[in-house]
Amino acid sequence: MAVSARDVARVAGVSVSTVSRALSRPDDVAAHTRDRVLATARGMGYRPNAAARTLITGRTGNIGLIVPDIENPFFASVTKGVQLQARSAGYAVFIADSDEDPSIERELARNLAKQVDGLILCSPRAPGEVLDDLARECTLVLVNRRRGDIPSVTVDNREGVRQAIGHLRALGHRRLAYVGGPATSWSNRERLAAFLELGGEHEDTEVVDLGFFQPYVSGGVAAGDLALASGATAVLAYNDVVAFGLLERFRQRGVRVPDDVSVVGTDDIPVSALTSPALTSVGLPLVSSGRAGVDMLLGLVGDPAAVPVHHHHLAVQLVVRGSTGPRDAAARPHPG
Repeated sequence: MAVSARDVARVAGVSVSTVSRALSRPDDVAAHTRDRVLATARGMGYRPNAAARTLITGRTGNIGLIVPDIENPFFASVTKGVQLQARSAGYAVFIADSDEDPSIERELARNLAKQVDGLILCSPRAPGEVLDDLARECTLVLVNRRRGDIPSVTVDNREGVRQAIGHLRALGHRRLAYVGGPATSWSNRERLAAFLELGGEHEDTEVVDLGFFQPYVSGGVAAGDLALASGATAVLAYNDVVAFGLLERFRQRGVRVPDDVSVVGTDDIPVSALTSPALTSVGLPLVSSGRAGVDMLLGLVGDPAAVPVHHHHLAVQLVVRGSTGPRDAAARPHPG
């Protein structure tokens, strides 16, 4: 039989209302009484009724997380970080998948906001104006997206691209191609801009933008022929999953990696070390991003009047594996 607040009150020798205040507004109860109530509740295994707690505190004890594609290992890792940090803070997480559709994302966010204390949007595809509206309607944190003063957690995309280009140039590559992700992806725009700018800083280096592709293996397969036709001896992919597609298409074409062309991914998801060859990738702190997003959100939930830290920037690190190597002297000349 479940232990009730009345049972805790009887054993602790206080009123039911004192138990309620000690659990929901501990600062309103004398320290010695609060400690006795809390110790009694723990000892009896008391768990507050969620509905009753919502009525008393105005909070649900839940947060919402919306991702574009839960099957993508990137979002699975961020989700793990969110769940771990939320659970340690006593919160449950409602998770929704927008299937890479900005209109579904907006509908999910507005519906979920009514059921939770705050929302985390990971890599949202919605236009900036929609995010502005959502931020006015609910407590909102963005992960892997920047928009004005909306609190956000991002990674250093520019530094990741800089490390990738530096690595490839050190191997002798001078014609580099970028295989992009969705046109609606903020991180793709950030990486492409950094690729064109940083690559263009070297007079002896040519950089080629191959366009936008779906963030799946099929997107990388579709980009493979364009990458070969561009004459690039090295390719940087929007994410590791796209890079897997490139590896597969090159294999189908009889192109050797890294002897004929080098490939770099982004994210460093666990399976990247298991491909053949193992994938060189810009490592992102995915689980840490999720944890940081929860910390930021719960800080706002706990003190709505607090001035938030608007942006939290996380470091990245290139992980070198077998998919990159020195430029082959016999590499294909690019179409001229």
